[in-house]
Amino acid sequence: MSSKIAKIALSGITGTTFMTISSELMSLAGPNFSEADHLRTMIGRLAPFLSKRATIIAGWGAHYAMGIVFAAVYVELWETRQIKHTIKNGLILGLMSGLLGLLIWKGTFKKHPIPPFMKYNLFYLQRIPAHVVFAVFATLNYRLMKQQEEKQALDTRLKNQ
Repeated sequence: MSSKIAKIALSGITGTTFMTISSELMSLAGPNFSEADHLRTMIGRLAPFLSKRATIIAGWGAHYAMGIVFAAVYVELWETRQIKHTIKNGLILGLMSGLLGLLIWKGTFKKHPIPPFMKYNLFYLQRIPAHVVFAVFATLNYRLMKQQEEKQALDTRLKNQ
């Protein structure tokens, strides 16, 4: 697996996992903010012939796939040095991604023939902190991978001298 693909996949998985944990924790205090749950519901309503297990897998798969898409954009920005991979920039990416995520979810619910029944405004508002969590943890993962990559490159140079 190429280094860039690994950074995208692992940053996306890390960000999505921590985002999911934060959404589940926020759900304890109120409405269901589980992204995978809402995706599962919509998939099940579009394809009622699918088993519950299949819709659960599809919901989780769609959730993590979107995380990898967001991470691919982040990694491209970092690798091309358009922005630095700092925590501050991670927060900014999270705010921007949260607004984009809000619009994507809003459009998805609007176009879906039978969207989940929920308090949409609360769900949309929760997209912002959820994506900030995603972006910060994707950034931290990328930084760790980048540090490891730089250490290995230095070790190789020193070994070859």
